[in-house]
Amino acid sequence: MDNIERVIKKMDPVYIRYLLHASLGLTCFLYPFLPIGILALIMFLMLVVLRRSSQRSKLYEILSSNENVDQKKTFDKGVRSANNIVFAILLLLLFNYAFRLEGVTFPLYVIGGAVAISTFGSASANLFRYWKRAQLKCLARLDYPEKKYKGEDNDMFNLSSSLVMLIIGIISAFLVGAWIIHWKEIAVSYDMIFFIAVIGSVTGALFKSIPSRVDDNISILFGSCMVMWLFASFGYTVPPGHMFFALLFSLLLGYLAYRARIADISALLGASIVGVLIIVFADIFWFLLLLTFFILGGGFTKYKYAYKASIGIAESKGGVRSYENVFSNSMAALVLAVAYGIYPQHSELIMYSYLGTVATATGDTLASEIGTTSKEKPRMITNFKPAKPGRDGAVTILGELACIFGSLVIAVLAILFGRVENIPLALLVTTLGGFIGTNIDSLLGATLQNRGILTNSGVNFYATFVGAAVSGLLFLLLG
Repeated sequence: MDNIERVIKKMDPVYIRYLLHASLGLTCFLYPFLPIGILALIMFLMLVVLRRSSQRSKLYEILSSNENVDQKKTFDKGVRSANNIVFAILLLLLFNYAFRLEGVTFPLYVIGGAVAISTFGSASANLFRYWKRAQLKCLARLDYPEKKYKGEDNDMFNLSSSLVMLIIGIISAFLVGAWIIHWKEIAVSYDMIFFIAVIGSVTGALFKSIPSRVDDNISILFGSCMVMWLFASFGYTVPPGHMFFALLFSLLLGYLAYRARIADISALLGASIVGVLIIVFADIFWFLLLLTFFILGGGFTKYKYAYKASIGIAESKGGVRSYENVFSNSMAALVLAVAYGIYPQHSELIMYSYLGTVATATGDTLASEIGTTSKEKPRMITNFKPAKPGRDGAVTILGELACIFGSLVIAVLAILFGRVENIPLALLVTTLGGFIGTNIDSLLGATLQNRGILTNSGVNFYATFVGAAVSGLLFLLLG
């Protein structure tokens, strides 16, 4: 025991803190063998011990063994991190018990997978990031050109650590989930365990990439757990090979968007979640169609960017999109893709609704990015009075034409890929859905957004659902 303690004392306290964080995930392997009440009691006792930890404790001596670091700060961070993760696990176990009393299924393998992601996955990402930064600081002190390391892009650390978290999260969540269903003899396929492990890990990595006042030990655990629970409840799964392809394809395209400075890391991970789910519930064409929106949107954001910046209406951060933009414009598409997989008997209706929502997102983005460069005076959609360029709810003829063009592109792609049989109907339904949805976006911008009731993301969210509803209704009426 003394030898182990001496080894630990020689280690960097930050490494020790992250390793202790990861070790909390080992509790998952007790899940198949102990009642929920006993598991909750263990978590509660761990919480009490952590709460009562002080600088006189043995834990403090181990965590603060390096004199070159702020000992108290390292200790406090380690205890706070462990305290939050244990508290979050305790809550999930209590939820499991309470839901079971009400006859609601909250699978233990979902909780175990989420705990694995938030401990093994998150700690691995933290360890990698800390090690990489320490390595570069060391190299910068040697004879290497200083400019090679000075101002190193912080995003690259976050991107690399996100990938580490994704890989370790998927592996650990799958192993823990498989362990639980094996020993508890739960009738769930390993395909399902891998399916939710991928979804949960990408979700966890996304939450870790988003700055928040909420401790990421809590947000990652609850976020990944709720998403895994949602998709486990559908009972829908695909072979691991299909899931793996969907993940790699989505990540690759997201990475290309990131390198092209169209998306930041949160958008990369957000688009990966959307891409994986759309591909596995529908097919790759559905994702390519949505990808067309992101490509056109990102491309036309750069259109006359200097001019738009000079009059104060250009997208912030050089037009780089974040997770908010991804989800506000693609949530309706995601819902419809999931519905397509679950309700195949309504596939044609859902397809036309999907065309309408993507047409709305595309048309709205092109109308905004191209319309603001028009030489004519914009007019408010509510009363047609002249307005300043870029004002929410202001429209131009050029913008309306750009909207129609964007909607037509979506319709034509659906026709070229052979996804619709009635070509005139597809052109009409998609274009009208996109046009009406885009103008609803302008109407919401002129009213609710200008009053501060909705943000731009909120307006996009509702408008894309309206575009889907319009196209769906038109299909029912005219199809």
